[in-house]
Amino acid sequence: MAPEAARARLPALSIYDVSAAIPAKHFPLSKAFYAALGWKVTDVDPTLAVMELAGRRIYLQNFYTKRWADYAVLYVGVQDAYAWYDHVASILRGKSFPEASVGRPSTDLDGSIVTCVRDPSGVELRFTQWD
Repeated sequence: MAPEAARARLPALSIYDVSAAIPAKHFPLSKAFYAALGWKVTDVDPTLAVMELAGRRIYLQNFYTKRWADYAVLYVGVQDAYAWYDHVASILRGKSFPEASVGRPSTDLDGSIVTCVRDPSGVELRFTQWD
């Protein structure tokens, strides 16, 4: 069956959200990091937390493999990538998250301005501003 025909037969299959789960090497530290950035962190159970920022949710798992963390990327659309750099840099100056890092904003190949952050587990967050 062609994709168009399948879509025509299933009109009620709309979605309102898509969320991803990311790994945490040290679960309490990762929850504290995201809370410091401004996410509202709510434990679902001892191995899973839901984190919400500006009405968008991601899940943090108390599970870690280096390969997964090194390849995981969260794209976060923002109005001001420079403000996010300042915000994250100020948090990291406190030395509570020694494994986390932030790079200065730069212009990406698509013309967007991006502030790249590595969380304490190595997950990359790309705070991206499109002008």
